Amino acid sequence: MGELSRAERLQIMLSQTELRAVDTWRFRKRMPSRASALRELLKRGLAAEGFLEADEGQKSKDFSVVD
Repeated sequence: MGELSRAERLQIMLSQTELRAVDTWRFRKRMPSRASALRELLKRGLAAEGFLEADEGQKSKDFSVVD
């Protein structure tokens, strides 16, 4: 078997409402999997914010949802 181009695994927890929203979007866009749908949603969200990568030296606390 060939080497995967995605070497990092990310585990997230979603509420039923969030999961339903992802699945609804996925099926409407005919995405092949939840993983591919989430990657596309992440890509679109990052592009909407105007960046594709975090700036060098930023820490996870810099992206906190609450202050």
